[in-house]
Amino acid sequence: MGEKRTVEQRGLWFEEFETGVLYLHRPGRTITEADNVLFTTLTMNTQALHLDAAFSEALPPFNQRLVNSMFTLSTLVGLSVAQLTQGTIVGNLGFSEIAFPKPLFHGDTLYAESEVIDKRESKSRPGEGVVTFAHTGRNQHGDVVAAASRKTMVRKRPAGQQS
Repeated sequence: MGEKRTVEQRGLWFEEFETGVLYLHRPGRTITEADNVLFTTLTMNTQALHLDAAFSEALPPFNQRLVNSMFTLSTLVGLSVAQLTQGTIVGNLGFSEIAFPKPLFHGDTLYAESEVIDKRESKSRPGEGVVTFAHTGRNQHGDVVAAASRKTMVRKRPAGQQS
């Protein structure tokens, strides 16, 4: 029968990224109260809007606890990893233009999409390139709840390795 072909899940090599391509990351992630409380307390963010139901219920306009926006951002980026950067990223170079136009609430589902908005070869690191993503997070209703630009350093395909 011969040698079996194997496929290992990985992100994309620098050469595989194309500007203007939009990646839809699935499945989404339904955010629970436990997720929000754990992240909020682990990061020492004692904001009552995330932790105190009675306090939050008394405050318009939302009258309920909000999901920690840093958890929203982290999950937004995390949802992209398997499809884009698993095993191929060197590191994040920075985030910019971060916005949270609408909040997430307990029980909402976050869906992520990423567009490659720029790429260039590294001037100082042969074998690597800089890829800039525009990440957008939407809730189950399609409302944009988070957006961010992220620059990453990504490895080029190793010599002799096929796609």
